[in-house]
Amino acid sequence: MTLQPQRQILVVFPHPDDEAFSSAGTIRLYRNMGVPVTYACLTLGEMGRNLGNPPFATRESLPEIRRKELQAACEFMGIEDLRMMGLRDKTVEFEDDEKMVKLVKDLIDELNPSLIITFLPGYAVHPDHEATARAVVEAVRRMPKTIRPTVYAVGFANNTLADKGAPPVEIDVSSVKQDKLKALQAHASQTAWMIEENTKRVDEGQPMSDSWLHYERFYIVDFED
Repeated sequence: MTLQPQRQILVVFPHPDDEAFSSAGTIRLYRNMGVPVTYACLTLGEMGRNLGNPPFATRESLPEIRRKELQAACEFMGIEDLRMMGLRDKTVEFEDDEKMVKLVKDLIDELNPSLIITFLPGYAVHPDHEATARAVVEAVRRMPKTIRPTVYAVGFANNTLADKGAPPVEIDVSSVKQDKLKALQAHASQTAWMIEENTKRVDEGQPMSDSWLHYERFYIVDFED
């Protein structure tokens, strides 16, 4: 699919590395076109399960490690406007719904994005992912139809996505594959094991499919009104 022209893009995910897995290539392509991108990352992922083996971090040191990783990943994606929103990892689902909607609305009011990238409600697995998706969709739903931005939503609950069909948006990001890989590598505290495993599989002649490095796929949220 050819990239659609955009005025401003707002990316909203709850954790550092959500963006690298889902949309780093698309972000890089748009930045190469000169489109401004703001990334609102709700938490620092301080409850991330990977502390290293042997451990390289503690619960106390991990937030600062992930902060620096996120900043490095944004450099590879070309993001100059990174907003760290200060919520706590694994508690986004417990935030007041109206507070979450207002957080997103305030960003929309400030930035006037033509495109928002986030998770797909009901198909994002993690409770923090779901809470983020709900807030974004509700904030946009409350806007007048004529000024709503398009919402590209990432769904990856493979066991339940059958009813949704194939994502209608498929973006070829192979030209910026290395930038996406570098963004993933920047989140080393959480991704090093995956990259190491893939390298091992390549050496053994059984590489993981890297189609996810060549294509990024999104659903378009339909507000049905």
